[in-house]
Amino acid sequence: MSRTAVKSNKMHKSVGDRAVTAVFYAFAALFGLACLYPFLQVIISSFADEVTLVREGYKLIPSKFSLDAWRTLFGSDELGYAYALTIGITVVGTFCCMLVTAMAAYALSGKRLKYRNFFNFIYYLTMLFSGGLIPYYILLTNYLHLRDNLLVYIIPMSFNVWNMFLLRNFFNDIPESILESARLDGAGEITTAFKIVLPLSLPALATVSLFTALSFWNEWMTSQLYITNEKYFTLQYIIVRMINNIDAASNMGQSGLPAGVVSVPSNTLRLATAIATVGPIILLYPFLQKYFVAGLRVGGVKG
Repeated sequence: MSRTAVKSNKMHKSVGDRAVTAVFYAFAALFGLACLYPFLQVIISSFADEVTLVREGYKLIPSKFSLDAWRTLFGSDELGYAYALTIGITVVGTFCCMLVTAMAAYALSGKRLKYRNFFNFIYYLTMLFSGGLIPYYILLTNYLHLRDNLLVYIIPMSFNVWNMFLLRNFFNDIPESILESARLDGAGEITTAFKIVLPLSLPALATVSLFTALSFWNEWMTSQLYITNEKYFTLQYIIVRMINNIDAASNMGQSGLPAGVVSVPSNTLRLATAIATVGPIILLYPFLQKYFVAGLRVGGVKG
């Protein structure tokens, strides 16, 4: 084969590779826009006039805009306090849950614990059976005395069996030779856990931390069952209660709405609350994305 033919063949393959790459990028961009469009629609529709939204439906550019939904949402001072409280509960609760869960996973990983299979079975059994809501309620209120106590948001969720098993499996993939080397250098279990195992497990820890933070952030049933002091209500519960009040107001009239709101923005309020509640998680996700993707790949390749 002549040099010209080889050069032409390489150029042809290069053009083909570029074309395939362009197609892949175009498909990825279209898919990204398709995923982004509903979110943009929610944001824009939350600024639409309620009557216009009901009459014209969801449009990318409404014919009439209004801030009634956002005035209703932020018209109460308790919302700002609930935001700060929910952020604090999420941060503290995630830290406590990850600490307890990671330590339990480390204890049950490997072959150090003598009766580890028995404890694994007990933990697994709790995933299959539970006492139900009434015994759980009696335990928290009558025995642990957590009614109207901020610890009711943290203590019951400070350990997650499913996440513990995920971390335990990840810890099992760490080469035993690394742990043996640390022990030969005089490292104890605490040093081995915090200076070797946990730093090597950042992808799994970040992934589980994100799921745990979402659980704390979206929790609202606890406020309804165990909290009567309005200062301890979380953001999600206040928003649920606000939407229920707006729905009731839409049937009874406009009484009780903040000043300046001329209609009951029940539909646009739902859209505004969706944006308000998802905001902090959107800001958190980019910082954990690289660990999140790596954590989901764990176990895909075995060395």
